Amino acid sequence: MPTDSSQTTTIRELASTHGLEIDPETINVNELGLDFQVAIAEAVDGQSWVLRIPRRPDVTDRAAVEGRFLRAIAPHLSVAVPDWQIHTEDLIAYPLLPGAPGLTIDDQGQPQWHFDLESGEYIQSLADVLAELHTVDPALVRSSGIDEFSPAEVRLRKRDDIARVVAEFDVAQSLRERWSAWLDDDAYWPTFTTLTHGEVYPAHQLMDGARNLSILDWTTAAIGDPARDFMFHHASVSAQAFDATIQRYVDKGGQVWPKFAEHCGELFSTSPVELGLYALQTGDADHIEAAKTQLNPTE
Repeated sequence: MPTDSSQTTTIRELASTHGLEIDPETINVNELGLDFQVAIAEAVDGQSWVLRIPRRPDVTDRAAVEGRFLRAIAPHLSVAVPDWQIHTEDLIAYPLLPGAPGLTIDDQGQPQWHFDLESGEYIQSLADVLAELHTVDPALVRSSGIDEFSPAEVRLRKRDDIARVVAEFDVAQSLRERWSAWLDDDAYWPTFTTLTHGEVYPAHQLMDGARNLSILDWTTAAIGDPARDFMFHHASVSAQAFDATIQRYVDKGGQVWPKFAEHCGELFSTSPVELGLYALQTGDADHIEAAKTQLNPTE
């Protein structure tokens, strides 16, 4: 989006105080992030950088965990992850990663997909990346401080999150009944946990055509339910494409269970719960209204 001169000056001066000299004419700001303002700019030596500027003080502690995690996980993945060469309370900056986002939002707020989600190349690439991630030994990243949940805790946490949102918002009865049935049925739930990214979807995937090159935004990384990394894919593709992805994932060492696909669908259905929790955390009126709409949609 266009960047005004005062904003450009502020970002340039912030970068300069951390030893990064950027060309102000190249600054391009993305305001979509909920936790960070993000800018892409070229340094005077021609290297492109990503600058993440915290929107609120409460994101700082989580960013510290994310930074430690990125250093720990990078050697174990074939895709690139951010290399935070600057990490302070007021700025995170790293060299621009390879690839282009698989999903962007246009000026009218509409999603723009930049590859075929059902292509065999994407199915293979996504399955390979997730199998690689999910088979990393959690012991290698545990010291970073990321959240870790046992199978029982995965389920209990989701139950507690839903209960909190139901207590604070008017939630449609159909959703409450759906989630209750899911929570009470053992067949849906994992009996093991893996390392997960938490928000794998094309806006966080930098692509070369339909092939994954880099993964962004590891703020939600945790040791927990592997379905977290498949739920967006499940919601976006045909059953045949999803089954092909899972077959490739299993062939590469991933592990699933009989109701894995159904569990992904139920997990995605709680996206309004996550929005509700975020709205309660920030107290932002727009987020609260959006959560109300999603939790009790007009019939």
